[in-house]
Amino acid sequence: MAENSGKPLSRLTLGWKTRHLAALILAGLGTYAFMESRAEWSAMHRWNRAIGDMSLVLVALSMAIGPLARLLAVFRTTIPWRRELGIYGVLLAVVHTVIILAGWVEWDLMRLFGYELHPQTGVYVMLQHGFGLANAIGILALVYGIVLALASNDWSQRLLSGSVWKFLQQSAYVLWMLIVIHTAYFLYLHFQDFHRNLPDPNWAQIPFAGLVALVTLLQLAAFLKTWRSKRGRWQKPASWGSKTEIAARSA
Repeated sequence: MAENSGKPLSRLTLGWKTRHLAALILAGLGTYAFMESRAEWSAMHRWNRAIGDMSLVLVALSMAIGPLARLLAVFRTTIPWRRELGIYGVLLAVVHTVIILAGWVEWDLMRLFGYELHPQTGVYVMLQHGFGLANAIGILALVYGIVLALASNDWSQRLLSGSVWKFLQQSAYVLWMLIVIHTAYFLYLHFQDFHRNLPDPNWAQIPFAGLVALVTLLQLAAFLKTWRSKRGRWQKPASWGSKTEIAARSA
């Protein structure tokens, strides 16, 4: 591990217990703030959106730390925070799902995928195509997130070996894309059809777009910096001493 002022970076960061406590407090305060911002909504939708939005924020912070650490050395000490932020982001997503199942679709899994029971025929018919597809993407993201959260510990890292564990954790970019698609549907499309009593448009539309754009730009900037660094190494001409050594070996 890289060092700074003679001390490993791990010693300059807070302990894992402190990080867990801080992430938990951040999750609680953020959820409360989102709840208060929609005081006129029904209780179910207030809890649903507040917890879902805070889950998105925590995952976004976790996704932004890696690129920031590549761009600016001062952020390298924040790398351990990715684990706790990601874990609590997934835990909030689980609660968000339970609220939807209990309060919105009332444990009717057919309704979760856009079907409604026809009162006359007694047969389920598809009424909300986008709702079903968005929820299917959300469930896929939830399963993906749970797997990553369960693997976010030292025991899993030792069990899977470093390379396999690192590959699994780097697939968090797939999780981020699924979350963005799922959230975008409910922010921009779903409530255009019904639930007219909810505020329209949702105030979170612009902040959400800005947050996604920021994370994307950070990832792109970190990619370009890494690519230029490696490209510079490949194209760097060999020194006179290296050329002499190569010639001596080939003689």
